[in-house]
Amino acid sequence: MTQSEAAPRLTSGYWRLWWATGINSVGDGAFAAAVPLLAVTVTRDARLVSVVSAATFLPWLLLSLPAGVLVDRYDRVRLMWRAQAIQAVIVGAIAILVAFDRIDVPVLAVLAFALGACTVVFSNAAQAVLPDLVAKPLLHQANGHQQAITTVGLQFAGPPVGGLLFAIGAALPFGLDAASFALSAVLLASLARPGVPRAGGHPPMRAAIADGLRWLARHRLLRILAVLLGVNTFCWQLGNVSLVLLATQELHLDAPGYGLLLAGAAIGSLLGGLTGALVVERLGALPALLAALVTNVVTFAGIGLSPNAIVLGALLAVTGFVTTLWNIVTVSLRQQIVPSELLGRVNSVYRMLGWGLMPLGALAGGLVAHTFGVHAAYPVAGALRGIFLLVALPVLVRAMRE
Repeated sequence: MTQSEAAPRLTSGYWRLWWATGINSVGDGAFAAAVPLLAVTVTRDARLVSVVSAATFLPWLLLSLPAGVLVDRYDRVRLMWRAQAIQAVIVGAIAILVAFDRIDVPVLAVLAFALGACTVVFSNAAQAVLPDLVAKPLLHQANGHQQAITTVGLQFAGPPVGGLLFAIGAALPFGLDAASFALSAVLLASLARPGVPRAGGHPPMRAAIADGLRWLARHRLLRILAVLLGVNTFCWQLGNVSLVLLATQELHLDAPGYGLLLAGAAIGSLLGGLTGALVVERLGALPALLAALVTNVVTFAGIGLSPNAIVLGALLAVTGFVTTLWNIVTVSLRQQIVPSELLGRVNSVYRMLGWGLMPLGALAGGLVAHTFGVHAAYPVAGALRGIFLLVALPVLVRAMRE
């Protein structure tokens, strides 16, 4: 056996995807920092500001299932770079409208929905194409690198650049994001075509969606993980909605201090992305997954009881680490288990279930914080996660061992 056969390596195609992800993440981080700043310059009505955020996530509920069919039906690489190219045009239009002071909430909401729709297609296609670029033994490592570069762009590099550029000129961060989309599209357009669909006719859209739904419903392990993800994201939003109040009102942090606090979670996520594959290799997929789930139950309870900002930041870092570990294990499992011709549709169902409860979690968190105080939301979320984990644990362990 040669050395290359004994130790497979990440391919140049994968690294091209990695660079595209990193460049795009920096632009998205700048965009994420600039949009709230732009929204409050357009209106001071919190309800209108929230419309923009809702419009961004609404495509995951409305379009995820048909997007999964497209990912399984057409060239995945072409879908990715075309989605990025369209996003470059959309964000470029936002930059022009902002530069000429022609932006308002309805226009921003429509453009945010269009961006979100492209993100649904791109994200599903990127996860589905990765197994064609990477050998199965390297999937945990590849997904860890993807998580790490996304964290660096979205949480470290992009937001401060976006805030600085917005202070210089409101249109500049949107111009940067448009350029990042365009450069990412160029990189992906030159990528080899590993995801070209098989020849032959395709079933109608409704039948194709039903195939993905049935496949996930019949696979016990992924079905359990999808439900767990939905509960976890519900609980994450339930707690997270009170974080800014907990930090600023109870622990008396100012705006820069709050930014440093969020950096704690980002550092944990980055470390999780860099070392998650090693953790899975040492512990195994099942122990790593269970460790992540149990740790998040404990840290959620602790976050609400944090006596000072240092403890709170440390707990957020731990949460960021184990959440990234969960993502590495579960994404890799789907890529290993689901047949390639169904991966887009199964991913779309899985992620729709995972993201669909987030708005309800935010509403529940606001109600809990209003009724019982801002310290209560995270412990309540931790308790709910713990109860559901105890119920699901026997079935999860049995399914993972099988």
